Amino acid sequence: MEQELISKKELLELTGISYGQLYRWKRKNLIPEDWFIRKSTFTGQETFFPKKSILARIDKIINMKEDLSLDELADVFSPEVADMAVGQSELLERNIVSKQSLELFANTFGDGPVLPFGRILIAYMLDKLLQAGDINLDEGVMMLQTLHGHESAIENKSWVLVFIRKMGISSFLMIGGSDSVMFDPGTKVVARLSFAACMEELKMKMNDGRG
Repeated sequence: MEQELISKKELLELTGISYGQLYRWKRKNLIPEDWFIRKSTFTGQETFFPKKSILARIDKIINMKEDLSLDELADVFSPEVADMAVGQSELLERNIVSKQSLELFANTFGDGPVLPFGRILIAYMLDKLLQAGDINLDEGVMMLQTLHGHESAIENKSWVLVFIRKMGISSFLMIGGSDSVMFDPGTKVVARLSFAACMEELKMKMNDGRG
């Protein structure tokens, strides 16, 4: 299904931001270039945006810019894997990932004392699903095996992890970009996690309290 768009004029009126703010945030890479969609209308060329994405992003910028500089916000919103490495003990102390999730993660990925950001992200996503009750431990192992097999593809990509069940059978899918996937009747989509959204959440948690 084609995504719903919002015009630049409607966006500025709805959010109360100025033309200057919008394009300053674009220059600072807070809003992706490919969200600025040029389309022909009866009045000529106009700029449109993916409505749901742009409204959520502007809401985050407005709520976070008092605490973070625009450069820091750009790093939070960047789709690239952050250059961060944190020890497992610190992840536990700061309640970023639970002990249960780290232990399950270590069984598949190894038990190194310091984890790079990409692997922390995987452990964090596992923890989100376990804490929400969307998956059990066996399904957690299945998720980790899926991501382990495609770990190199995750970096700098806009992936969505989808967890489905049908007739008691569980499966995980990795969907790249904006690709649409349709499921047959009787398939339940239990959970859908955006790597980019989880990356933003994790960067915020890891930056929280650090100066």
